Amino acid sequence: MTKTVNVEWNQYYSVMKKLSSLSGQWPYQKPITRLFCVILLTLSTISMIIPQIAKFVTCNGNLQCIFETMTSYMLTTVTLVKLYTCYFNQYKIKVLVDQLFVDWDELQTPEEYEIMKKYAKNGRRYSLGYSVYCYMAVYTFMSLSLIPQVLDVVLPLNESRPILPTYPGYYFIDERKYFFYIFSHAIMAWEIAMTGIVTHDCMLLTYIEHVCSIFALVGFRFERLTNKYNDYQTIKVLHPRASDTYHERIAFSVYTHRKALKFAQLIEDTFSLTLAIQIMLNTIMISITLLQMTQNEAGILEVIRYAMYVIGQLIHLFCLSFEGQKLIDHSLQTRDKIYNSLWYEAPAKSQKMLLFVMQKSLRPISLSAGKIYIFSMENFTTIVQTSMSYFTVLASLE
Repeated sequence: MTKTVNVEWNQYYSVMKKLSSLSGQWPYQKPITRLFCVILLTLSTISMIIPQIAKFVTCNGNLQCIFETMTSYMLTTVTLVKLYTCYFNQYKIKVLVDQLFVDWDELQTPEEYEIMKKYAKNGRRYSLGYSVYCYMAVYTFMSLSLIPQVLDVVLPLNESRPILPTYPGYYFIDERKYFFYIFSHAIMAWEIAMTGIVTHDCMLLTYIEHVCSIFALVGFRFERLTNKYNDYQTIKVLHPRASDTYHERIAFSVYTHRKALKFAQLIEDTFSLTLAIQIMLNTIMISITLLQMTQNEAGILEVIRYAMYVIGQLIHLFCLSFEGQKLIDHSLQTRDKIYNSLWYEAPAKSQKMLLFVMQKSLRPISLSAGKIYIFSMENFTTIVQTSMSYFTVLASLE
């Protein structure tokens, strides 16, 4: 590993590395450390699943109570799915991480370095913002349950206000008497469990930004390859073996393009199943939460929490859809950049290679959920519409 790559890791990938280390997903951790972190996150999640199951049992067929429990239970399910997707795919994660090192070492010009740096900065910015948002959102969501307790002290009534549970669960004890113990457990357990979700999503965002940078790099090389103002046009005139130079440059660009395709495919193979489960649960959670917001029994604080929950799910889906759309656009831009270059000035042998790349670029590279749902901005609106349709159906059954 070169000194330059070490610097880039410290600057642009430190957020992903620290989160991965906390959740036991960093491939270069000691196995015992990785196992300890995964067990800690698993136990924290299970400590919330048990009260959720108990709450479900005590519902006694009450549909509204069941729906309320399902939204929380599905979120903990997503947490475990994401955690173990990364843990059981350590080899693939290691290959993805190693490829980040290799790609920085293969940069040839300052312009290429700036392209790679731009996307690495985006990945770090998105990861940092997403992480802060998730942790703060969980804390805010939980802290709303303190408001009735605070109001009982500041503006007391003849009787205590109803307790607002930190999340739907049954703890087998007097919830009013032991409220702050329950609240403390919920805050710690959810924040620890959230690390599994944040790690999975930040890794995915970083890898997609990286593969987009490779596609941008390939497009830049093809644009410069036959540009009449670059140094290679001079070589073409002065050097008798200029066609070989073109061929070598195109061959290297084709090799980089194939690496980008393999990298994107590895991302797909690693995260596709998790995303399929997630997209299904998210759609159901949004529909059920919207239904809960419309219930007559829902107080103002509950409505605020439900709204926060829906917004959080939509932001989560939007981030994935935005990155998926970005991947599609960048994979198609390679074809356009070759077409807009001076490809006709290249030797005939090299033109055949350019046609091969253009043919490969006709089919967009995408991020899918189980090879069925494609993450894009268009499909994001489809998911929202589908969730609204399910909500309408559920509301009509009430």
